[in-house]
Amino acid sequence: MKNKGILIVVSGFSGAGKGTLMKKLVEEYEGYSLSISATTRKPRPGEENGREYFFLTREEFEQKIADNALIEHAQYCDNYYGTPRDYVEEQMALGRDVILEIEIQGALAVKKQYPDAVLLFVAPPSAEELRRRLLGRGTETEEVVDKRLRRAKEEAQGIEAYDYLLINDDLETCVKELHAIIDAAHHAPVRNEEFIEKIRQELA
Repeated sequence: MKNKGILIVVSGFSGAGKGTLMKKLVEEYEGYSLSISATTRKPRPGEENGREYFFLTREEFEQKIADNALIEHAQYCDNYYGTPRDYVEEQMALGRDVILEIEIQGALAVKKQYPDAVLLFVAPPSAEELRRRLLGRGTETEEVVDKRLRRAKEEAQGIEAYDYLLINDDLETCVKELHAIIDAAHHAPVRNEEFIEKIRQELA
């Protein structure tokens, strides 16, 4: 019994493995779509419009803000990033579960507009493991790693606002748990109002 798709918002500390987790979920299970963000930054080599991002001019992006065509948006390093409403709603109407990977402020903004969205927070098993993963990337200096850990300390204050907490210790286990949570969310009465109404009418 699966009709309209659910919006799943995933947040977590930098280095918790959110990206890998989402990629694996989409590879292993059907019925998921990863939300594609819009941005005003220039495409990097190999990136395609509509695959990694929807690349927009500053004017186009600001028009979308004015038209309320974005679920949420933010500005980082002089560029805008945001989630196009039409793409998300089209996918959900097709019965696909849409996964949106954003930070805490954006997640709470989404929950206000879509109260039945499922909010998931991904954390590593420990702060020490988080530091190890960030250093293990080999792409960040000690200074950047410390900055990300300070940011994680701030983000940890908002975890209670989420519906579920996922500890990403073993990737395979975590992917299974993530799929099971989303599958269970489909069975919540709030997402089955049509069926409930139908059975009430039949009983009457």
